[in-house]
Amino acid sequence: MPPSRILVIDDEPSITDALQLVITPLGHHVDAAKNGAEAKELLKGPPYDLVFTDLRLPDASGIALLTLIKHDTPDTEVIVMTAHGSLDITIDAIKRGAFYYLEKPFTPDQVTPLVERALQFEAIKRENRSLKNALMGDGDDFGIIGRDPKMRQIHAIIRTAAPSDASVLIEGESGTGKELIAAAFHFQSPRRELSFMRINCAAIPQELIESELFGYRKGAFTGADRDKRGLIEATAGGTLLLDEIAEMPMHLQTKLLRVLQERKLRRLGDEQEIDVDFRLVSSTNRDTAQMIREGALRKDLYFRISTIKVKPPPLRERHDDIPLLANRFLEQYAEKYKKRIREISTPAFALLMRYEWPGNVRELESVIEHAVLFATEDKLAPDDLPEQLHTAGHANDFRCVIPPYFTMEEIEREAIAQTLERTGGNVKRTAEILNYHRPRLYRKMKSFGLRGTAETERVP
Repeated sequence: MPPSRILVIDDEPSITDALQLVITPLGHHVDAAKNGAEAKELLKGPPYDLVFTDLRLPDASGIALLTLIKHDTPDTEVIVMTAHGSLDITIDAIKRGAFYYLEKPFTPDQVTPLVERALQFEAIKRENRSLKNALMGDGDDFGIIGRDPKMRQIHAIIRTAAPSDASVLIEGESGTGKELIAAAFHFQSPRRELSFMRINCAAIPQELIESELFGYRKGAFTGADRDKRGLIEATAGGTLLLDEIAEMPMHLQTKLLRVLQERKLRRLGDEQEIDVDFRLVSSTNRDTAQMIREGALRKDLYFRISTIKVKPPPLRERHDDIPLLANRFLEQYAEKYKKRIREISTPAFALLMRYEWPGNVRELESVIEHAVLFATEDKLAPDDLPEQLHTAGHANDFRCVIPPYFTMEEIEREAIAQTLERTGGNVKRTAEILNYHRPRLYRKMKSFGLRGTAETERVP
């Protein structure tokens, strides 16, 4: 990932030098401007991820620069620097879109976490924009690939329930696409233009989850040297995804339940309650019924967060989706790595179909990326696939499931129909996969009433 680009605007060299000394060792590129004119010239170039600006400059207003930045590059975060006693203008800057403020004089310990939080917030917004583009541009499937009946049911649930404010619980194994489903609920809802915030409850130390979710007031504990909004408050009318919610400590489950019931929260160390507006989407890879029995998950919280329940199936239970997903990932990574790879060979597909996919869709994506990187021909071959697919193939041979009471003719028709669908109607490719001479395949297709795509069909 390339280093973040940060701009510091201040007429005091001691301030710009100090910030450069603190931020550069964090791995970021830092530019400096001593006035508004220099800043505007630099801002004409590639967008910055973060800008520090003094509110009082010799030739410009910090508020005017903030307004310019947020108008031209809305995803750029801005931290305003203020002298003691300029609270009113600081509040105005926050209202106009500033991420936070830094009061002079400051220490390196104040700057570092502020930079990290601002860049994290900027990255979330950038990722949300990419997700939104993907999900809004894929028609009825919202970018969630799958023709399996269980996946079609998930598509229908999203279409029906996304416009509501009902809480959603997504239960499924790791790698099944829970975050993509959560994003679809957000971007298909009236809240789509507002924040989509995420927190992984299993990835944050338990003693820090409360402050991350609910925020705190200055002085609430040692090291709390300023007020901090929690993610619930920062969601500000958008959608909050609590990933691995079952890992949340019990006392915080109680506090979250109260927030969901009353739509109010109290920051750590604060006496005042704050009104909050957000939609909650939760996800977990744990067995919630077992956790309730064990007392690790509050039953009343479970009922509150699971008005709508979605359970994406593991990839091993939807084999027909493997070709769809594999071909999508092939297109994606062939373009990314500038490789002229047209397709996946039949023997390679056989390995993909035999494998059990313990890592689900995420593992399939990783396997295809690996194969694209190592491929030397215009078609992915078995040797391009990682070792685990070769060692697992013989231990668990793939067997197709034939519906009961099907005749051989019905089985043959279904095999041809499904292969045509998987190849996008490509008759030549279908003949190769089924090991049919093309004239014979054309005769079979004609007798079964099947057709390929216009560009691949011909009259034999």
